[in-house]
Amino acid sequence: MMNLQFFGSCVLQFCVAMVATVCFSLAFQVPRRHFLACGTAGAVGWVVYIICTAAGLSMPAATLVATFPLAGISRFFAITHRAPVTLFLLCAIFPLVPGAGIYYTAYYLLNNEQVLFASKGVETLKTAVALAMGIAIVCSIPLPRKLSHHQYRGPKMN
Repeated sequence: MMNLQFFGSCVLQFCVAMVATVCFSLAFQVPRRHFLACGTAGAVGWVVYIICTAAGLSMPAATLVATFPLAGISRFFAITHRAPVTLFLLCAIFPLVPGAGIYYTAYYLLNNEQVLFASKGVETLKTAVALAMGIAIVCSIPLPRKLSHHQYRGPKMN
């Protein structure tokens, strides 16, 4: 059972992940009308990741589990906003990308620490593969015909 302190931490991390994702969306030149959707998708993915790691899952497993709702929400926003799913996915995965793992892998390589390099490199590779697999699994689920053909009419024109 989650205690109140952990819940507060999740709310704070949701907000920070949302702001970070919106900032990345701004740098990625996403139209302003999609900022809230991108931020929500990224924040949901991050909070699911935090809950999974607190439950004892490894980093790659938590990333895989967190990618499922993230990709699902991105697909939902793509339909409701009439925009490509990649617009939301690319921004929303920002909090889950193993950037620190890539940094430390290169750091250990350059410092000639083979054991740490191999360990961190394998973990980072597993996390990146889990991210790609989660997106591929969710995006391969067909949408209901009524939803995929009736509501989606291409991008909105300004």
